[in-house]
This record gives sequence, structure tokens and C-alpha cells, in this order.
Amino acid sequence: MSLELLMLGNVPMPQMVERARLAEANGYDALWVADERFYREVYSTLAILAQHTTRVKLGTCVTDPFARHPALTAMAIATLDEISNQRAILGIGAGISGFPELGIVRRKPAAAIREMIEIVRVLLKGEQLDYKGDVVSFHNGKLSFKPVRADIPIYVASNGPLGQRVTGGLADGAIMEGCGNVEEVKAFRAILAEGARRKGRDPSEVKVMLRLNACVAPDGRKARDGVRLGVARMLAAGRLKFMTAEKQGLLLTEEQIAPFANVRYADGAAPYTPLLPLVTDRHVDAFTLAGSPDEVVAHMKELQAAGADGFIVMPLPCEGTTAEQTLVSLGKDVWPRVKS
Repeated sequence: MSLELLMLGNVPMPQMVERARLAEANGYDALWVADERFYREVYSTLAILAQHTTRVKLGTCVTDPFARHPALTAMAIATLDEISNQRAILGIGAGISGFPELGIVRRKPAAAIREMIEIVRVLLKGEQLDYKGDVVSFHNGKLSFKPVRADIPIYVASNGPLGQRVTGGLADGAIMEGCGNVEEVKAFRAILAEGARRKGRDPSEVKVMLRLNACVAPDGRKARDGVRLGVARMLAAGRLKFMTAEKQGLLLTEEQIAPFANVRYADGAAPYTPLLPLVTDRHVDAFTLAGSPDEVVAHMKELQAAGADGFIVMPLPCEGTTAEQTLVSLGKDVWPRVKS
């Protein structure tokens, strides 16, 4: 089991460094930085964090095969691995942020993820590659330096069944955003296992990581309010596909979300504020980690028992608290009790 931190590049670098140091000092196992356009650039940020930490792993959560060619990703993650004394981990997904602004059309995302994994793994071995995929090509090339490590772990974030089967068949770990309830964890693990068995793999080889917004406060109601708007955005935007949410009665109706159909990804969460009265505590508990320390301990233990191998958390503030306080509370108070 592992507790890992996700950061956006949406705060000044000194604050990101401070959060990285807090995470390392409070028991976190990894730091992930989002390749989120158009915040601070992911690899230069990770390089700085590598210089200010000694133990935690460092990775992208997540980069994609469309905005950056997989060969460039192989080059970048190998460089980070060298800088960080072999602490790099590569998180990939099909992406969405910045695509409209960059004129990128995302096509065949599951195939693109598979091709990215295949290309990166060959190049990290220092080998030459001539590759023609359905989405990505690489013409008789190789990295011009020898990577320190060929087996940098690759994690895939996907909320779609095709991508999840690819993940089970090829990746070292799987990341699912908003997977905060027992039924969804079980369904997630099952579809990963299906993909693993198709490729002759032991399903236990694929780590199951839950990517969850988190808020911890003495007042559990305030903590839930701290993440409620993000849940509203997630439900209305409909970019994440859950296998059990409809059956559990956790979706908003088409009529409720229709007024938000033209909200752009870059507009953030604020446009979804009118939906807050519709987002119940049951919704919040199903898609996040929020509440008092005791409530969050119990929640994480339930998810662990359902099949989670670890948690990638993005700490958020609520009334009277800071994101840093949630970060420390999770690492110093909550996580030791979950592990015990």
C-alpha cells in the first residue's frame, strides 16, 4: 500500500517545493505532477522537486501521446530518472487538457496508449526502433544517450474499458480518477484482471491506484464542502466513465447537466457552481476522500479491502484549513492508521 501526492503546476514553485518536502517528511511514497496545459511545465517542475527531495518517487500524472510524441516522453523520463537517482515513474493517459487550444484531435485513445507504452519501453532499453502504429509512428530512431534504467515503471490513467484492458495487459500500474467507492474499485480491478489474463499476465502484477481529491478537517461537513464543487464538475462534464455509477444512482440527469454542455475544460470548476445543491454527501463520498480524520481512515480501509493498492491524493482546503494541512493530516494521522 502506498500514499502518493498529486500536484498541479498552479501555485508558485517555492510552494510546490514546500509541499514536496512536507510530503516526503510525512510518509508519502511518491510525488506526481500533472502535465496540465497551461500551468507550469511538468518535467522542469519534476526536476526541481528531484533536487529538493531524496526518497520519494517522481512522476507525471499524466502525460499523453498526442501533445508530446512518445519518443520525446522517453527522452524526458529517462533524463528525470538520471537527475533523481532512479526515482522516476511515468504516468500516461489519453489526455484532454489544452487540446482545443493546440488544435489536437484525440483519436483511438486506447491504441495510442498501447503504442506509447511499446515505443517508450524499447527506447528506454537504448535500442533502435522503426515503428508504424495506428496513431503513432517513429522512423528508425533511438535515444542518443543510454538511459540509466530500462524498466522505469509505467502507469496508465484510464476511465474507459478499452484503455483499462490495455493497461491490464501492458502496464505496471493503473490509475483511476474519482474511484472512491467499493463497487467501482471492484469493477476496476476486474476489468484490469481481464486485460492481464488476455496477455497471459498475473493480474496482481498491476497495481491499482485510486486518484482522489481529498480534504480532511475536524468538521467532516466542511471537509466535504471543500471538494463538492469538483464533484459537480466531474458529474456534469461527463469526461470520466464509471462502470457502476449509474447502477448506484450516482449520476445527475441529462436535464440537470444540459445547461453546462458548452463549458470548456479550461474554464475550470467555477461554472458548475449552480449544481452544488444537487451534489449530496453520498456523491462526495463516492468520488473523493473527504471528512473528519476518523471518517477518512474508515473510507480508505474500505477501499483497500475492495482491492486498492494505493492512493494518489490531491489535497484541497476547506473553510478554516489549507491544502497543506490536509496533506499533513493525511500523511501524519490518517495513513498510519489505515496501514495498521
